[in-house]
Amino acid sequence: MNAPLRFNDALLITDRAFKPFKCVAWTLLEGDGELSITVVDGAESRPVARCKMSSSVYSDPVKLEETLERTRESLSREGMNCAPWHMPE
Repeated sequence: MNAPLRFNDALLITDRAFKPFKCVAWTLLEGDGELSITVVDGAESRPVARCKMSSSVYSDPVKLEETLERTRESLSREGMNCAPWHMPE
């Protein structure tokens, strides 16, 4: 996947990357397009990870994959394992 990602596609990919956890994503209307992601433990509804991505990151499949993998690794180091995942082609 080399074409730039649309915003909604990036959100779907991000959500799938953190299963079985839930993702909450938002941007500020007056903002610069930065996307804020909070990964939430579904059982307790508590945040377990957060990351922010500029539009240049979430629209680029390679940069998005790198960012998601780093966040998944961080969760794993804390003992919270996500389901197997790979970046769609």
